[in-house]
Amino acid sequence: MPEGKIMKALSGFYYVKTADDIYQCRGRGLFRKKKVTPLVGDNVVFDIQENKDGYITEIKERRNELKRPAVANIDQAIIVVSAKEPDFSTLLLDRFLILVETNDIEPIIFISKVDVLSSREFEAIQDYQTIYREIGYKVEMISVKDDRDLDQLSDYFTNRISVIAGQSGVGKSSLLNRLNSNLNIETNEISTSLGRGKHTTRHVELVDIYQGLVADTPGFSSLEFETLELEALASCFPEMKERQQDCKFRGCLHVKEPKCAIKQAVEANDIAKFRYEHYLQFYQEIQNRKPRY
Repeated sequence: MPEGKIMKALSGFYYVKTADDIYQCRGRGLFRKKKVTPLVGDNVVFDIQENKDGYITEIKERRNELKRPAVANIDQAIIVVSAKEPDFSTLLLDRFLILVETNDIEPIIFISKVDVLSSREFEAIQDYQTIYREIGYKVEMISVKDDRDLDQLSDYFTNRISVIAGQSGVGKSSLLNRLNSNLNIETNEISTSLGRGKHTTRHVELVDIYQGLVADTPGFSSLEFETLELEALASCFPEMKERQQDCKFRGCLHVKEPKCAIKQAVEANDIAKFRYEHYLQFYQEIQNRKPRY
């Protein structure tokens, strides 16, 4: 039976691409019984019926998967955050980074809408860019109106499968439309009353960008740490992970423990204070999370 990759999921149908065609498929009932849902990015085996319709019979083993957005086998996650409208938020950015880090996917940060900044605002965003780059993240400041900014992004996409994610209204669809003019992904302006965009994406789909594939996904309004455990949280902060072994006590959670290397690094400005404050906020959130049964 033929094999292919799920390129789009919409209304119970899965569009599977092979080397020479795309087939509209449904999932077998056995997946529902096993509580397994085919995801965009899955490599699958399928049985062709009439008129290029078929049924997915097997889902190959996944390298990784995300729940929101629902996509599998991703090489990297491109997190788009706006410099303005909506305002740049390190808290929201760090939430996305934690989600990506927990799934062992490489994160890349695009800061959009830098063309609307004043010189002082631009310098402030540059300072944040420096902080995140020193942590080890790849960070690009871009404007979808500037062809030079877009041309420098091509190497990020070539021969890679990427998920592009971010808060509604940060310009994800505008970016994809500029990178591939054939897409015509619909976008809406920022709602002045809500302070966020009304993103019209309703499904996940892999689209061609610079000889790679990118999953355009519905926008997010919040991210919850549903499965992340307290003991694993610090490892999702690269600058904390590399210092954990220097704490005096094994199993240090970097909150109240004495001789904590993380807290010492914060005091010495080797770890950005706002990053540690976000760690504490996420720590409390996970600690107060209602148990699931």
